[in-house]
Amino acid sequence: MTHRQLLERLRAGDTGTFEQIFRDHYARLVTVAERLLADRGRSEDVAQDVLLELWRHRARLDPGLQLSAYLYRSVRNRALNQLRHDRVIREAEPRLDHGPLPPSADAALIEQELDAAIRAAVARLPERCREVFELSRVHHLSYAEIAGVMGITMKTVEAHMGKAIRTLRDLLAVWLREEG
Repeated sequence: MTHRQLLERLRAGDTGTFEQIFRDHYARLVTVAERLLADRGRSEDVAQDVLLELWRHRARLDPGLQLSAYLYRSVRNRALNQLRHDRVIREAEPRLDHGPLPPSADAALIEQELDAAIRAAVARLPERCREVFELSRVHHLSYAEIAGVMGITMKTVEAHMGKAIRTLRDLLAVWLREEG
């Protein structure tokens, strides 16, 4: 069966075709999600959600769609969205750090300003560059894992990281100056 025929059958609501797509892709989709989420259960949920959405929206699928690329991109995006959501939840949690108090209110204000400057600088990175940077620095993925998840070469990952670091260094230069 050709790729186009497969999509036509799926669009027509052929459950056997959907089951075949599910069997062919599910395990690999879980693996992609697990590389990002490091949680098998959540990764299975992500893969199932993406495949369920495929079934729900089957009638609207573009006949020229590259199904594998679509599924892997959807899983990656959904997993990244979960990671972003997790980060928002963590940042919203009350701080229970019982460590030493800051020496002054000025130090706390400076820390808040620096944190805001870093977030703003990262947000200004080009989208793919920012994704690579966050996967490396926030989610602690290796360059090889990033390349696999994003479907790019390790050289491209290295290029994006180099660009991100140079750009952040420029954007945060005022914070990197040594006091004299």
